[in-house]
Amino acid sequence: MNRRRLIAFSAVVVVVMVALGAYAWVQLPPDAEVPIHWGPDGTPDGYASKTIGLLLLPLTAAGLAILLAFIPRFEPRRANLERSGKAYGAIWVGVMLLMAGIQVIVVATTLGGSPDMSRLMLLGTGALYLVIGNYLPKVRPNYMMGIRTPWTLTSDLAWNKTHRIGGRLFVAEGLVFIALGLVGVAPEALVVAIVGGIVVLLVVLFGYSYRVWKTDPQRRTE
Repeated sequence: MNRRRLIAFSAVVVVVMVALGAYAWVQLPPDAEVPIHWGPDGTPDGYASKTIGLLLLPLTAAGLAILLAFIPRFEPRRANLERSGKAYGAIWVGVMLLMAGIQVIVVATTLGGSPDMSRLMLLGTGALYLVIGNYLPKVRPNYMMGIRTPWTLTSDLAWNKTHRIGGRLFVAEGLVFIALGLVGVAPEALVVAIVGGIVVLLVVLFGYSYRVWKTDPQRRTE
């Protein structure tokens, strides 16, 4: 894992986000409000002052990058996390790009555009799920990243098998999100798709990891 390159990449992304925010800031009147929350139908329903609204995402992205940079220092199974470097880096890059994409949408909306937030978020989230799904099977047992259930953390067999099936589920859900984003869906269907997808992931992965753990003669019970 080359954290220096990832930190440098994150710094560039944050600088670009700040620059976009600064450009929008000078175009707006002092009392302008910036959307910071959207409803299921893609319509803004929460606002903040232009300074807070345009800086919120860059600061959040910077905080996430700092957190991701320091997580390996506190990982008890650091060697395994380092072996998962490609997955860690891919997810790091995906999260930063998603944050940058949302900042572009915020700026575009603030300057008078009308991007379909629901559709774009489905496409962006779906793409991130594809990245996660493709790299999940490569994540080695650790305490900071991956599908961490009581059973995957106490059985390497449960960890490996759960991450393989979890990768497939994330890819499948990512494809569903992208398809919904391309065709467009009603707000009610959007909520059902997102919440239902999360529930399915949790139920299947928790149940599957327990089932595999029960069959592992080398599982740890303490």
